[in-house]
Order: sequence, then C-alpha cells, then structure tokens
Amino acid sequence: MNRYIWQNSEFPNFTYDKDIIMPLLSSVRLKQGILLGKMQSIGFENSQKAKLNILTEDVIKSSEIEGLKLNVEQVRSSIAKRLGLDIGGDIYIERDVQGVVDMMLDATINYDKPISEDRLFGWQSAMFPSGRSGLYRIKVGEYRDDANGKMQVVSGALGHEKVHYEAPNADIVPQEMNKLIDYINNDTGTDLVIKAGVVHLWFVIIHPFEDGNGRIARALTDMLLARSEKTSDRFYSMSSQIKKVRKSYYDILQITQTDSVDITLWLKWFLENLIIAIDNSDELLNDVLKRAEFWEKNKTQTFNERQIKVLTKLLDNFEGNLTAKKWAKICNCSHDTANRDLTDLVNKNILHKQGEARATHYILQ
Repeated sequence: MNRYIWQNSEFPNFTYDKDIIMPLLSSVRLKQGILLGKMQSIGFENSQKAKLNILTEDVIKSSEIEGLKLNVEQVRSSIAKRLGLDIGGDIYIERDVQGVVDMMLDATINYDKPISEDRLFGWQSAMFPSGRSGLYRIKVGEYRDDANGKMQVVSGALGHEKVHYEAPNADIVPQEMNKLIDYINNDTGTDLVIKAGVVHLWFVIIHPFEDGNGRIARALTDMLLARSEKTSDRFYSMSSQIKKVRKSYYDILQITQTDSVDITLWLKWFLENLIIAIDNSDELLNDVLKRAEFWEKNKTQTFNERQIKVLTKLLDNFEGNLTAKKWAKICNCSHDTANRDLTDLVNKNILHKQGEARATHYILQ
C-alpha cells in the first residue's frame, strides 16, 4: 500500500465523485454571480475600497495561517499604492511585506497570464528578500534541494517528532512541477473553480520550495478564482476563511495526501468553505456602504488630517476603545493635540464621550 498520494502510480490523475461535487460547484457559481452583481451596483469608488479591504485581509490572513504576523498598516498602504488609491499618510513598508503584496497582486491583477517556473520563482523570492526565513538561510528563486534532509511536515518535541507528511524527493520536483504548470496553463476541460481546488492541493503535495509553499498555493487559488470570474476584482477572501478553520484545513490536507488519488473529500471541503467565504462578503459590503454613508453624511464638515486618519481607522474595525493616548500614538502628536481633536469631534456630534478619568474613551455617534 502506498503511503503518500504522490507515490500512487495514478498520481496526478485525480478523481472525484461528481454526484457530491457538482451541486456544490453550482452553488459556488450562483453565489459568485450574485456577488459580482452586488459589487457592480455600489459604484466604482466603493468597489475600489472594498477591493482594498479584501486584498489587505487576504494578504494578512494567508500569512497568519503560517503563523506569520504582518503589519496591517504596511500591507494596506502597499496595496493602496499599487492600486493608485489615496488613503492618506505615507508609512515605511518593509521589503518582505512589499514582497508578499507584490505576489498576491500579480496573481490577481495578472490572473490571465500564464504560470511559469520563472514567475513562481519570482513570487517565492519576493517573500524572502533577505534570503532568510526567520533566522535560517533558505534557497530562494529555485526549487528545494533537500540538502538538509527530506521535506517533511512534522510536529512534536525534538527527538519525539511525528511525521504528518513527506513530500516528493527534490530530484523529481522539476518534472512534477512541469506537469502542474502544464495543467494550469493548458487544461481547458475542468471548471476553473474546481481547477482552483485541484491546483491548491497539487502544489501543496509537491511542496516545491524550501519555504513559502502555503502562501503560493493560496495565491494560485486566488489567481484561478479570478479567472473563473473573469475579473481581477476580489470581493471575498478564501485565505480569511481558511484562517478561521485552520486546524480543519491542515487535517483535510493530511487526509487527502495519503495514498488514494480520489480527492472528493478535499474538493468538498474546499467548495464548502469557498461558499462560506463568498457569503461572508455580505459583511464586507455592509462595512463599505457604512463607511460611504458616514462620509456622505458628514461631507460638509471640516476635518484635519489627524481626524480623517483616526476616523478612517474607526470605520475599519478599530480594535479596543479609542482614547486620547491611542489618538496621540496613532497621529504621533501630543496629548493636548489629541484632546483638542477629540473635543472638536464631540462638539461636531461625530464622537460620543464615554467613561470618566482613565476610563474615558470615545465612540462614533
């Protein structure tokens, strides 16, 4: 009996139960169409803001799945610049943050361009501009060589590790990747939503790079979903949904990577969670419309740059309570300036003051 799926003589000729998968695919396709119609109805400016928010969410959550925490403001600013959006302020963006953003935007904006080794090498290099993953030097811009041992997914304490998965030997990675690249570029017989799920799994099975495989797999997924919708505009985040069910994600990958080329369970999981991701876009749409309504309602008011910056944050899922101390830190200003800004917004009936003394904080009216 084969231990891993890539050792099966039928690999990568995947199969799946159409009676299970096709109804889910039909549901995805219907929801995609309804969502695109909704987003077109809210106008260009609001749809661009929605696109900025969802791309920021996608980059942040795809990294968090791997246990990596990126600076939200840097990610948002980097994406805004690439999209030509003015969100105010000019902050320093670290090279690795810019690299992840470049990869994700290339995947979605240039969704109709073919995949090549060089393009994938560029994505992986962009994520590791220093040639290091944390403290360790890794191979970038090329496939892994297994010089430090086989590529394995393990858990447990040192000396008591449990191997969950072992990827193909490095010497067959180039030929396996050639098959995958050919499938991405030339297969026309598979629905693109199904293809997104197949490619995600297939790439993770090969695990061609020393690091960054998960994020690249999800970038390829976004690329193919964009192809399925024939638009670079992203209004839902599969990575955000995967982050919410991270354990389930790794569990289904482990189950599917063993032995059989029947990937029904994986595709069922993928499509069910894709449906949830699309459904969650209603919340995003409501947030965008709420922000648009706020600025329209207060268009006759005069705000300084600091006030615009903090109000924008408040309208964008601000964490915790807004205090004068937080205001001063966000705007890099004195405590007195923060209090003047806050008092002005209270007098304009934009903010409402709550609490006393150290418990004083402010909420939107």
